[in-house]
Amino acid sequence: MPKMTIEVPEQFEEVGKAMAEHLAMLQRTADRLGGGKAVNYAAVEAEIARGASKTELAAHRAILQSLDIDVPAVVIGGVRYTRVGRCEGAYHTMVGSVSVERSLYRQSGQRGGQPGGRVVDAVSLRAGVVGDGWLPQTARAMSYAVQQGTSREAEATAKEFGRLPYARVSFERVAHLVGALAVADHQDIEDALIDAVEVPAEACSVSVSLDRVSVPMEEPRPRPVGRPQKGAAKRPVERIFRMAYCGTVTLHDQDGAGRYTIRYGCMPEGDILGLRDRMVADVATLRSKRPDLKIQLLCDGAPEMWNLLEEGFQPKFGDDLYRHVDFYHLNEKLGAAARVLEDSEAAVGERLGGWKQALLHRSSAAVDIHKELVASGRDEGVGTEHPVHEAITYLQSHGCETDRMNYAQARRLGLALGTGNVEATCKSLFEMRMKRCGARWKEETGQHIVQLRAFALSDLWEPAIELTLRPLRQAVRVAA
Repeated sequence: MPKMTIEVPEQFEEVGKAMAEHLAMLQRTADRLGGGKAVNYAAVEAEIARGASKTELAAHRAILQSLDIDVPAVVIGGVRYTRVGRCEGAYHTMVGSVSVERSLYRQSGQRGGQPGGRVVDAVSLRAGVVGDGWLPQTARAMSYAVQQGTSREAEATAKEFGRLPYARVSFERVAHLVGALAVADHQDIEDALIDAVEVPAEACSVSVSLDRVSVPMEEPRPRPVGRPQKGAAKRPVERIFRMAYCGTVTLHDQDGAGRYTIRYGCMPEGDILGLRDRMVADVATLRSKRPDLKIQLLCDGAPEMWNLLEEGFQPKFGDDLYRHVDFYHLNEKLGAAARVLEDSEAAVGERLGGWKQALLHRSSAAVDIHKELVASGRDEGVGTEHPVHEAITYLQSHGCETDRMNYAQARRLGLALGTGNVEATCKSLFEMRMKRCGARWKEETGQHIVQLRAFALSDLWEPAIELTLRPLRQAVRVAA
């Protein structure tokens, strides 16, 4: 049997021992599996992973220990700190927690309980630890899991992968710590992200869309009058659905197909004006990189969404904007109107098909269809349903008065016709994650998840989290 001698530095002695144990385990496993019998290799995989985890933990302990600075005084951010003691602290890695002895420091002249009296340690500061001992890669992975699904699902998935052996509450806590950091510094983070975006060569236009989606919120419920019943909740709450906001900025090719989308979201009581202004700034940055990009405002017919976009984009871009109402929302209203005007499905299909072709090929089609519906005299409807009247009103508001239904122009320019990107964002950003059975959210913590999920869905997770966690890393220097 060939022998290999490895010199292990003293500080990595425990790593060497763990490696030796791992090799011995591998030899025992190989010896046990001889003879050609069937092998439960899933158990072998798990055993190898456990051995590798011990080596990984030993390596983390050695490296973290090397980050400690044990001197009477240090300087952190230009401020002098004095050593107040030395004790062990837990640091949480991808494969478990390790304990490291390190020195603790407090700002000189401060005492415990005062604003500047919090103790710090060089290991946590230099490594950029999140919260109480969570190493950055661990915090990043846990946050990613929670923006995808519930903390219970994250815990179960981690257990199946054999990584992140932590409880559900830890996943919850870490995700909200990272989310709070992302929300607090989102303007600087998003400025850096948009500056780094490369506009695809095939991009010809950029569309901007806003939409709303309902979210279950937790709100205080008034106590009933009189003496509370036995066992009644001390702080009763109720589940109320409120409208949150979604936004998208999408780069399109010459055929109007979306090539890249940046997604935005804010909770019902969130800063919708800030979200809108962020979209304005991002479009301006993209336009500065590619001055030939055509800018299109593209929404459904909701006046609130159009007012928000107009108030933000008109002062910045003036008349250099194209405005279109979603083509497919209009078709839904025209389809309902056609069913009132025609007696058979075949006739309905023929009339609706004619309207669609007219809208796609004639700039004046919306005005012509409006006149046709008015002339039909069928706008009274039956009961509470007035589909012809609704179609007339929709065409009047967006086709006759504002020219947002010039789809022939949109096709000539290669602009998008539908709001599928923002509608898909409503589903992926909010509905798939925030509207689980029994889910209810608070404004602040809900925004943590929305911010993280928007980064992930925009394919910006890696740079966004790097920018979020970077400020936690601080230099610690020995004081003179």
